[in-house]
Amino acid sequence: MKDSIRIWYEAARPKTLPLALISITTGSVLAFASDHFSWMIAGLSFLTATLLQILSNLANDYGDSVQGTDNESRIGPVRAMQTGMVTPRVMKQAIGFNIVLTILAGLALVFYALDSLQSILTFICLGLLAIFAAIAYTMGSKPYGYVGLGDVSVFVFFGLLGVAGTYFLHTGIVDYSLILPALGCGFLAVAVLNINNLRDIENDLVCGKRTVAVRLGQKRAKQYHFALLSGALITFLAYLLLQPSPVWICLPFLLSIVVLFRHGKAVWVATQPAQIAPMLPMVVKCSVVTNLLFAGVVIAQTLVS
Repeated sequence: MKDSIRIWYEAARPKTLPLALISITTGSVLAFASDHFSWMIAGLSFLTATLLQILSNLANDYGDSVQGTDNESRIGPVRAMQTGMVTPRVMKQAIGFNIVLTILAGLALVFYALDSLQSILTFICLGLLAIFAAIAYTMGSKPYGYVGLGDVSVFVFFGLLGVAGTYFLHTGIVDYSLILPALGCGFLAVAVLNINNLRDIENDLVCGKRTVAVRLGQKRAKQYHFALLSGALITFLAYLLLQPSPVWICLPFLLSIVVLFRHGKAVWVATQPAQIAPMLPMVVKCSVVTNLLFAGVVIAQTLVS
């Protein structure tokens, strides 16, 4: 029993779950700043996003195993199907069960938060699209993650839609100024994926998985990573500076420069994919810290104004 729980716990890849919650937190804090916030909506949003992230992780476990990418040459934690402890049939059942849970959580969120039929239908469609994106990343005959489109999907769902969608669920308002923090969240989410792909760059190349890192090559993928980190800092800071509050309130956010610079430097000096492997939890932590610093400043600006 304990072994079974451990296997599925590791298959859910809990270290990646904060990634699903970051954009929800940012969108909820921005809603709080506009004097529209619901703990119930925030909770259901967290639940739905977590289930979507787990769905994506299980689907990746299945897809990469079937495609042959999860092999003895792969660097990183061994996955459930790779060990042989979970069969393809059982993994498919787990994915199906997770889809049901995700749909139930998503429907509860949508019907609780929204009144307009148009908004309800729009979010149901977005939810189904998110489920499809989580599955089709590595599963199916033509997984889009194998042609380098994973970065786009992560950017959209963990950045633009994650922030703006959560804000709308709280407020019922479309606020185009949120494009800046949404971009920041998206850039950092893609940075997490890029580290994952840099770690696996050699094995992915051999297996025909043409991620952005594979297409760019190691050196340019590192430059791409630096651009993602810089873009996140610039967009977050730009939003904060545009708010009608004293500039000094933004000073705590500058700590994120130190955090991201140290991470960026470590990535730059790494010469082997194996040296990148420990940086995956590090970049997740960097993303969490940066978003929390941003959220803290937003709350401070709200209290001062």
